[in-house]
Amino acid sequence: MTDRPPHIFFTVTNDLTYDQRMQRICTALGHAGYRVTLVGRKLPNSVKLAEMRFSNKRIKCWFTKGKLFYLEYSIRLFLWLMMQNVQAICAIDLDTILPCLMASMFKRIPRVYDAHELFTEQYEVQRRPLIQKIWLAVEKLAVPRFQHGYTVNTFLQQELARRYGVQYAIVRNLPWASSESSTSKPDDALRQKLPSGRFFLYQGAVNEGRSFETLIPAMKQVDVPLVIAGTGNLIQKIRLLVEQNGLQEQVIFLGMLTPVQLRILTPNAYAGITIFSEKGMNQYYSLANRFFDYIQAGIPQICVAYPEYTAITQNYPVALHVADVEPETLAAAMNKLLADDVLYHQLRVATAPAAKHLSWEKEKDVLLACWRQWIPLNH
Repeated sequence: MTDRPPHIFFTVTNDLTYDQRMQRICTALGHAGYRVTLVGRKLPNSVKLAEMRFSNKRIKCWFTKGKLFYLEYSIRLFLWLMMQNVQAICAIDLDTILPCLMASMFKRIPRVYDAHELFTEQYEVQRRPLIQKIWLAVEKLAVPRFQHGYTVNTFLQQELARRYGVQYAIVRNLPWASSESSTSKPDDALRQKLPSGRFFLYQGAVNEGRSFETLIPAMKQVDVPLVIAGTGNLIQKIRLLVEQNGLQEQVIFLGMLTPVQLRILTPNAYAGITIFSEKGMNQYYSLANRFFDYIQAGIPQICVAYPEYTAITQNYPVALHVADVEPETLAAAMNKLLADDVLYHQLRVATAPAAKHLSWEKEKDVLLACWRQWIPLNH
């Protein structure tokens, strides 16, 4: 028995500064009394993480993408974990699961899997059969060895149980309830980049499967701008697509914003955009962070009519659903929201009760109950 609380290490491959989800999880566990370290990636433009209730470690790699990056990062992460005094390890998605599995086995400590998504069914993975085959092998090897875990929705819970017999909890990726920062105005630097009037907002990763190839052409039929807050592996192609469609004044790129900046920006939008291609199973059964962020910000949204979203909007009609993501469909939906004041008001009003129910203040209790069962504070 030790007087010090157990130390949990969480591992990701992304830049910690912009990871709202992991900041929430680590903060909740830190406030609950655990010692927490969040391990991520150090990039040339990484910004120092604000002081929080957990520590952080950033691993610098020679390679920045592709198979060599994952191999290098996995080796560096494993070696670093082996040198740490750690009581539990939590792997976030498949891209850090192998070093966490090996380190936990060598150290004989508990391991937890945070299945934020079905990594092997992402469209950008699924469309490359060899890459998907490799990740499926990793999934098949590692996931059954993680008996403790949680995921973000019912579909992922049931799919992982079907594939590997694991019984994971559901901890949804809900944002903190609206705070004073969400009613603040953007600072001068951000305000200068924003349109003076109404605008639609897409916040999140600019990656494959997010339907940018149809959203950008749709903006030719809409009179207000689209603001994109985020970046990703598709960003250069999307910038080129904007130029090809002559939409440089219509589509505004803000790049990566911190969680605080996003909470300030989002309430200033007219409406949000939550769309995905249905080509990948992961996208079709997704439950995106931005869907809940728009709710907390009190703005309506255009949203795909996929199962996890319609299950929520049956109780909280906060979104105008679209049956597909074709340019004509998206443009029609955006123009309907712009023209129909009654509908817009109805959707906006519905965000208030949804925001009270769908908040991290409530959801974190589920997370804490899991960890207290797996790793008691008097461990």
